[in-house]
Amino acid sequence: LMIAQIKELLAGRPVDIPTYDYAAHTRSSKTYRQEPQDVFIVEGILVLEDKRLRDLMDIKIFVDTDDDVRIIRRIERGRSLDSVIDQYLGVVKPMYHQFIEPTKRYADIVIPEGVTNTVAIDLLTTKIEKILEEARLAQ
Repeated sequence: LMIAQIKELLAGRPVDIPTYDYAAHTRSSKTYRQEPQDVFIVEGILVLEDKRLRDLMDIKIFVDTDDDVRIIRRIERGRSLDSVIDQYLGVVKPMYHQFIEPTKRYADIVIPEGVTNTVAIDLLTTKIEKILEEARLAQ
């Protein structure tokens, strides 16, 4: 669905994107309308895994986050502490290291420390501005 919707956006057509319910661990019935834009960001833990999806991206970024930060984010999502710890240690952490972390080899840019890495954010901002300027000149 994500690949089909990105292709629609790239073709200039709006899409209705489903939202994810973190408490229920599933897709919600709610959607939001996304209009085509000159630049849009596709984010998610496995967006670099599928070559078909990578091939649609101009810039591929892997935000490298410490294990401690990842578990804290899960705690903040409204689940009980015991369920978070059990799921994190039994499934989330080992699956991250087995399936998600290896996708960083497909990234054009690996950003350690996420939004606190202002140098990386500045580089991305400059690259996006260049893409937008090239698009304006091509019109």
